[in-house]
Amino acid sequence: MERRQVEYFLAVAAHRSFTGAAHTLRVAQPSLSHAIRLLERELGTPLFHRLGRGVMLTSAGEALVEPARQIVRDLETARSVVRTIAGLAGGTLDIVAPTTLAVDPLADLAGAFRRRHPAIDIVIVEPPNAAAVADVVRTGECELGLADVRTHGKAVETLELCRQEVLAVVPRSDRYPQVGPVALGEVARMDLVATARGTAPRALMDQALGGEGRSPRIAVETVHQAAVVPLVLAGAGATLLPRSLAEEAARRGAVALVTRPRLVRPVWLMCRRGPLSPAAQAFIEVAREVFARPVAASPEDERQAPAPTAHVDEP
Repeated sequence: MERRQVEYFLAVAAHRSFTGAAHTLRVAQPSLSHAIRLLERELGTPLFHRLGRGVMLTSAGEALVEPARQIVRDLETARSVVRTIAGLAGGTLDIVAPTTLAVDPLADLAGAFRRRHPAIDIVIVEPPNAAAVADVVRTGECELGLADVRTHGKAVETLELCRQEVLAVVPRSDRYPQVGPVALGEVARMDLVATARGTAPRALMDQALGGEGRSPRIAVETVHQAAVVPLVLAGAGATLLPRSLAEEAARRGAVALVTRPRLVRPVWLMCRRGPLSPAAQAFIEVAREVFARPVAASPEDERQAPAPTAHVDEP
């Protein structure tokens, strides 16, 4: 039994006519009739009563309709699975993310994805500024993006992956508190090490510490994200970092302090609306599995780190 025969059978059953089925299928009626006769010969029983102006299903034909439909569905599913696997047999997935999000959580997500799909290469791109992630995704330069800014609009879809606690990281020095929690207002008055304006870490710092008439004191500004922790360790100032990076800094000799109120920032996964590549779909599936636990509401003693509004052009 061939797929073509099954599709021909279903078409004749639906139209109750060889002529109508041949017209819909765009095949010659003699070819259609021949295929049905071969199917009946293979099954050992007639499937249709041939009438003067059409056909009617025999009892055997009626019994075959639902299994035939299932055969077609199963073949479509099999073809789709093979296409998907073939799509994941090679290629590249481009992801845009600021440095801090590339470290956490993207590094773990990329590792989980690569373990499952080792033939897919990943290219991680840093955006020119904090608000540009959505634009890079919208224009198709990268298929996926991570940001701490939620984008609203028709062009880009967002999925909240998690919420990261942000800690104050200070040198081991009597000039700075060594035990937390530390008030955000106190952090704002410290000498601070910050990345350049427009970067995601700087936007986080300015928004978190700049409220209530405060103006954070930036003692050292650098375009090099990798230099922030060494500058803190050298005593140049304090900074704000997501917990995973803050704890790594503490292992290197800094002091990581919980803030009061506690500071959290959301992490959003972005993609363009519309069809995605099999690799992008698979990455989103992995991300959903890694962050399968529902995102809890922020308790009253937490403050969600504000983020600058991302500009996304709507088509």
